[in-house]
Amino acid sequence: MRIFNKHLRLQDVTIMYFTALAALMVILVASYQAPSFPVDVSSELQLAWNISYAKQEIYMELQVAELKHGVVLGMSDRGELTNADLVVLWDSGTKSYFGDAWSDSEGHVSLDSQQDYELIEAKEKPDGFYLLFKRPFSTCDPKDYLIEEGTVHIIYGLLDQPLASLEELNLSRIHTGVQRVLMLRPDDPSPTLGPDLQTIDVVAPDVIIPSQETTYWCFIQKLPENMPKNHIIMYESVITPGNEAIVHHIEVFECSPDMMDVPQYSGSCDDNMKPRKLNYCRHVLAAWAMGAEAFYYPPDAGLAIGGPGSSRFLRLEVHYHNPLLIAGRRDSSGIRLHYTPRLRRYDAGIMELGLVYTPVMAIPPKQHTFYLTGYCTSKCTQTALPPGGIYVFASQLHTHLAGRGVRTVLVRGGKEVEIVQEDQHFSTHYQTIRVLRKMVNILPGDVLLTKCTYNTEDRSKPTVGGFGIMEEMCVNYIHYYPRIQLELCKSHIDMGYLQKYFNFINRFHGNEQCVCGEVDVTQQFSQLDWDDFTGEVLDSLYNTAPIFMHCNQSTARLFPGEWEKQPIPVVTSTLEKHRYPCEGGAVPTS
Repeated sequence: MRIFNKHLRLQDVTIMYFTALAALMVILVASYQAPSFPVDVSSELQLAWNISYAKQEIYMELQVAELKHGVVLGMSDRGELTNADLVVLWDSGTKSYFGDAWSDSEGHVSLDSQQDYELIEAKEKPDGFYLLFKRPFSTCDPKDYLIEEGTVHIIYGLLDQPLASLEELNLSRIHTGVQRVLMLRPDDPSPTLGPDLQTIDVVAPDVIIPSQETTYWCFIQKLPENMPKNHIIMYESVITPGNEAIVHHIEVFECSPDMMDVPQYSGSCDDNMKPRKLNYCRHVLAAWAMGAEAFYYPPDAGLAIGGPGSSRFLRLEVHYHNPLLIAGRRDSSGIRLHYTPRLRRYDAGIMELGLVYTPVMAIPPKQHTFYLTGYCTSKCTQTALPPGGIYVFASQLHTHLAGRGVRTVLVRGGKEVEIVQEDQHFSTHYQTIRVLRKMVNILPGDVLLTKCTYNTEDRSKPTVGGFGIMEEMCVNYIHYYPRIQLELCKSHIDMGYLQKYFNFINRFHGNEQCVCGEVDVTQQFSQLDWDDFTGEVLDSLYNTAPIFMHCNQSTARLFPGEWEKQPIPVVTSTLEKHRYPCEGGAVPTS
């Protein structure tokens, strides 16, 4: 194997790094407060990085187990090999090179005229070849990826043959892969759980996954008799090996403490014969989705379980996505709760923001970009929040396959004041819980807007809201303290105004035989003539029509008040999407 660190140079611009400088940079990297974030990109590559928020720089160390003729590491909007920002190490057979590069719309690679990846060190070790390099979050180079909070799609590949010139490389002709990570993370120390930690597994009871595309499976589990109050301080998924691609997401709910008994049940959540009491098991204890890591609560908060005022009954809900209609597959997936009798200062809670799961919120077909917004209105927060409000410390964003971005904004006094969470490169395959860098205080009278971005260019029919993977959701599960009774703060358009839309569009297209109101909403959407006008009017309707506000308690009942035909909050947009400054006022593109 070629020893790259003997001959490393940048093509066209030869830069040699002295050993003393490299050693100094390694010391500087190690001294940053931000922890190292290692991730196994593949079985052959491991990437670790440190962050300097003060300098707006990221330091990356790439370990290659067996290096042949080079390695490619890059970032792109959604993990594409095209239009990607790359750093490449390659050899020509006689010399080796390191450089900042990019791929075009066909995957052809070229050296970037602006070199923003700075090599610090390259050396061989017993366990592989190591590259240490850095780059700014923002380079103001339109060929470079803007590193920001949210999902980053890492692409990678190994070179098996030498290259006479980098321009010979086409990413579509080498073995590549993609990995999703959160690069910009809080500078939190590693959590400590304490010696008296106990666990309880809330898992499916060896169910046979139905041979249908979408199944929501419900299971009732009892807690131990007379369980005292504890705090859940960490939870993680327990996925049956081999079912990783089928288990889409999992939730654990506590039932209403008003119910002294809940019947045992294991079956479809949609079964009309299921016990009615399951509908009153709505207090979220834990939520997991594809790509999520183990979640740790902050040192001063935990989620209460057991004790007075709680229920002994938990409802597990597992969403199975089985597009191949596999029959006979057994599953015992669920969530492992780690809890302690050492109570922390605050009881934490989880609240759902966004849109209600209903087909009245739909996305037209063939859309490059379409937005839907869910509201948590000032009337609901005024009704449900204590005078000092609540403090949000983490959140989990959720859409299905058409989702491309999610953003929750805090509005106070009619003006946007803070972004609670945002991910403009969101992927349904990476729905990890994100710890906020700074807690957000939500006060009575505040408004929360959760706006989702969708792309349906590959669909010929409208996409309605719902539980199926080809239907859509727009949700942000916020983790906060102190716990209150507000469990769900979501909205959907008023149904009467939607029926007016169906009547108008059908008349506009000359359809006098409108069946509006005679068939369900999904059918009405599918029967429309979908042209630009139909989609534009729907977009306008969603941004102006009154809403039905779901201001729900943990018992699944609405708070007292009038929640139908509520006006959409009037908001002044004062927060531009965060961008790093560039010379001349230019805005970098990602």
